[in-house]
Amino acid sequence: MTQATQAMLGTVGIWLLVAAGLVLIVELVLIAVWGAAMSRRMLALNQSIASQRAEIQADLERLRRAIEETRVLWQPYRRILRTVNHPLVLAVFASLRRRRAAR
Repeated sequence: MTQATQAMLGTVGIWLLVAAGLVLIVELVLIAVWGAAMSRRMLALNQSIASQRAEIQADLERLRRAIEETRVLWQPYRRILRTVNHPLVLAVFASLRRRRAAR
């Protein structure tokens, strides 16, 4: 190789190195911008999830209170329901139903 060719290759190599450095800087800036945007979206998503979680917890608490209220309201009828659902009582009702149907 001649001296001029080596000098030309050296100059081209330096400019390629500079171009690669600029490309890396541009990529780093893009990564920073995209990272900041993703960070904002993640914060918004976390806030949304937290608010929905709070709503779900409130709904669960209302459901627990409603179940407890239902349990308290059905308490006077619990003994009657146990008696009516006894197998012997059910058999008597079935027998009466068959007798009425036979008439």
